[in-house]
This record gives sequence, C-alpha cells and structure tokens, in this order.
Amino acid sequence: MKNYQVKPGSKLSLSHFNPGNTGDYQRTDEYKEKAKAVTKKLTSRLSELQERLYANGNRALLIVLQGMDTSGKDSTIKHVMSGVNPQGCKVVTFKTPSAEELGHDFLWRVHQKAPAKGQIGIFNRSHYEDVLITRVHGSISDKSAQQRFDQIKEFEELLFENGTVILKFFLHISKDEQKKRLEERMSNPEKRWKFNDADLTERKLWEKYIEAFETMIAATSTHQAPWYIVPANYKWYRNLVIADHIVNALKGMKLKTPSAPAGINFDTLKIV
Repeated sequence: MKNYQVKPGSKLSLSHFNPGNTGDYQRTDEYKEKAKAVTKKLTSRLSELQERLYANGNRALLIVLQGMDTSGKDSTIKHVMSGVNPQGCKVVTFKTPSAEELGHDFLWRVHQKAPAKGQIGIFNRSHYEDVLITRVHGSISDKSAQQRFDQIKEFEELLFENGTVILKFFLHISKDEQKKRLEERMSNPEKRWKFNDADLTERKLWEKYIEAFETMIAATSTHQAPWYIVPANYKWYRNLVIADHIVNALKGMKLKTPSAPAGINFDTLKIV
C-alpha cells in the first residue's frame, strides 16, 4: 500500500495528488471487488486490535477526518469502522461553537472530547475547522492562523506524549466529483436530507478552501501527528487506504492480550 503521508516541513500542493488514484488497483469491477475483499479483512483485523487496545487501557487512537463537502467522512466511518465495538469507540462532530465554548480558547472543547486510554476517538471534522473556515471567510488573520497552527501542534504533542496515537486523513476529491455527488443528493429523495444550500455557497470558494487546506496540512503534519492525503474519488479505494493505515497504527502499538488475574488456576477452576 502506498504511503500517502505528508512529510513534516514539506511544501504542499494538492494539485500534485491525483484524487482519482487507485494505486495498484485498476478501475474495473474485478479490482473493485478485490479491494473490497481486502478492506473486509482489514476491518476484521481492526476489530481484533481494538479489543486489545480496550483491554490494555494504556493507549488511545485519535482519527481526524477532514475534506471538502461530500468527500465521504460519514461514509468512511460507516464502512471502515463497521466491525468496531461501540463501547470502545466514539465519534465526535464539532459544529459552530456555543456561547460557552466561545468563552474559552478554541481548543478547550476539543480537549474534552479526546479519546480516553483504551478508546478510539474519531473527529468527523475537528479543531482544524477553526483554522480553515475562519481563514477562508477572513475572520482571522494569517498571523492568528499561524498562532493556532502552533497551538494545535503543541496540543497534539501533549496527546501523543500521554499515549495517544494520532492519524489525520484529508479525503481528497476533485471538483467534478463533488459536483457529481451533490447532484446525486439532489436527485435521490433518500439523500436529499443531506443537501444544504450552504454547500453550493461554499463550493464557489473551492480554490480558497484548497489553498487553506494546503497551508494547514503543511503547517501541522508532524512525526507525532501526521497528515495523509487520501485519494477519495473512488470510495472503495478510500476505504482501503484508511483501513490499512489504521490497522498498521494499531499493530505499531504492539498490543498484547493482558495476562489473566494472578493466583487463579483456570485448569482446576470450576463454576457451580
């Protein structure tokens, strides 16, 4: 599997990343089914590793999902995390800050939602909205944005040093693919609930969003909390890439099944 990690300190142009890339998998039904079969095995492995993570209770995993509207954040969670035990996983979505949240620093509400040890936390959108939408709409200056980048890196370093592995995925779709998906939402009565007039307004700012994402990702991809640019035009390949990286991250923790309680002989123990 190709590594889509953004190296710390590197310059970034999303135009150099093909959102329609499918790696070694051809864009045919045969290869699509092969990819789905591999993804299914990975999600099964993910379920096993999550149980070890929960049982050990000394590490955590934070998954951050960002991308343009319709890039597939909800769908990724649905498919990649399909085998995960809900007791050990929590999905958080950060919406417009409340009056109470605005009375604190922008990371205050985020720290409260970070996963506890033994847990997998998924941020569907995240603290990065506060250096993305705000920049695109001109509500913070470049200087303020840079300060927030530095604060985010320090925050993520704090989480990392306390046992949380962090994976940040940018779901990269093309403007044409977004148009196609928006049209599907409009034409399908079962999906119209997802449609929002604001999606069309924000689409007009596509170039500004791309520029903001490039700056944000380049400024905050670190060894402790790397960003991955995931080709997301093809949903089946997007799921495969993300599942592969999550499984590798959990395997990298070298989690072992905890020992049985001391002093109990399970060979002679009987339950009456």
